[in-house]
Amino acid sequence: MSKQIQTPTDVVKCEWSGNRANAWDTDGNKRTSEITVGARQKAADGGYLLGRFQMKNGKFQWRRWDGEISSPVHDTPSVDVPTDHAEVLNFIHSSYSLKPRNLMMSELKWKYLVRSGVRGKNIMMTGPAGCGKTMAAKSLVNSLDRPDYYFNLGATQDPRSTLIGNTHFDSKKGTYFSESHFVKAIQTPNAVILLDELSRAHPDAWNILMTVLDYGQRYLRLDESTGSDTIKVAEGVTFVATANIGNEYTSTRVMDKALMDRFTIVEMDVLNEEDETTLLNYMFPSVDSVLLGNVAKIATLTRTESNSETARITSGISTRTTVELCGLLFDGFSLEESAEVSIYPQYDNTGGVDSERTFVKQIVQKFCDDGSSDDLFNEEEMAEATEDTDSQ
Repeated sequence: MSKQIQTPTDVVKCEWSGNRANAWDTDGNKRTSEITVGARQKAADGGYLLGRFQMKNGKFQWRRWDGEISSPVHDTPSVDVPTDHAEVLNFIHSSYSLKPRNLMMSELKWKYLVRSGVRGKNIMMTGPAGCGKTMAAKSLVNSLDRPDYYFNLGATQDPRSTLIGNTHFDSKKGTYFSESHFVKAIQTPNAVILLDELSRAHPDAWNILMTVLDYGQRYLRLDESTGSDTIKVAEGVTFVATANIGNEYTSTRVMDKALMDRFTIVEMDVLNEEDETTLLNYMFPSVDSVLLGNVAKIATLTRTESNSETARITSGISTRTTVELCGLLFDGFSLEESAEVSIYPQYDNTGGVDSERTFVKQIVQKFCDDGSSDDLFNEEEMAEATEDTDSQ
């Protein structure tokens, strides 16, 4: 008996754009955000198509497809940036339909983000950890449909090597200089360059970027010495940075005011309970909606507490963490088990019954039991927690 060949529901072609492999379907729609980076890169390098297949559990998976297709896969279009003012206005104010559904961002802030990108502004996405800054920046890249480059400056130990390049010595070639990928990026017309975790970058990186980001200069100096070679930033290049700003981020540095003045600031908001519930239901439709609502309630309670004058915890649960927790629920873990591995390790356990972790555990426990009591911290529970701590 011959094996039945499964037909994909969609087919995409992957092609390199800057240092990012984008995916396009047969109707010309960009499907990059649906497919993992590794799968797209392998398909782009290997020159094969990817098909979207439905698995037995109902979920979909993108994998190599060597079959025939009924219509040609869309080729990557050339960059077509609106120049006429009426066209620009129309693009900006109709752009909300381009925002991914899993990016919870107000229409005003999304249009402001798109407008800044279209007008070639340097953009800095700010907000608390895990609120969607990098997702918003990458979504902007997809909407503008331009060559794009990604650099995680928070993970860079050698800013000069990452942003400029290295000097090498070879016995045959002698001393020679190799340019960094960043140098190539800034010379790509209309490119969008994402500078992730700029607030964690070494101050040397900030100094190198000063002239690059300055609208009156827009060049990269290859050496600190006077009269050294410079490289001009190409026409239409847009820089998008992400940053955590505030005293609560102890591993970040206080950013130079002169550097921040070179950016248009787009602040991401912390989700309220309703928006968080909507997001979780969209991302995990097969998980019980009441359970997802309880996760949103837990997150909201911790955020409210962390912002109060008598706060017993230093930070609330981020949206990134709630998504991770719900992923565990989807994979069959209980709420209590999911919280044990994804939430509790983020909170200090010193102080026994008075610790941050105990406080958060008591919030979660109410929803693990029946979720019916408004009295989260009654005397009986506090006494039991004290006895447990004393017995350890």
